[in-house]
Amino acid sequence: MSRTADEDEPRGRAVASEPDVQPDTEPVRGLGDWRPLAGTERWLWFDQLWQEVCALRARYRLPVRSGWWEDNVQVEALAALASWVERYDCGEWDDPPGKLALLYDLERIATLLRDGNDPFHPERDRMAFVRHLVEIGCEHPERAGER
Repeated sequence: MSRTADEDEPRGRAVASEPDVQPDTEPVRGLGDWRPLAGTERWLWFDQLWQEVCALRARYRLPVRSGWWEDNVQVEALAALASWVERYDCGEWDDPPGKLALLYDLERIATLLRDGNDPFHPERDRMAFVRHLVEIGCEHPERAGER
């Protein structure tokens, strides 16, 4: 049985180690602000962004730093980049000059990601990320309503 190109090469976002969101969960992230989101929606927004940051870091060799989730400028820059890339990956945009502009802008985006001492390591940083989510009022979907 022959495989299609879609089966051989996954499109879109790579899933980081130990995601908290099941693959069939409806994405809630976009360019909107996370602050007005309720606890569970907020968790899902950040968890999806975590997965996208892991994929962007590997794909574009972005110099993401540990603690990026604590810096609102970095969060917004990474969310915008993830949204930009997704539009090309899913075929919504088919604009070679625009894609080249995205690639050229990676250097400018990297400038926004400079703050921080240590490089981002998903396996090491996941617990600090989860602690931060709890601190900012996120509620894990599996624990929603346990209060």
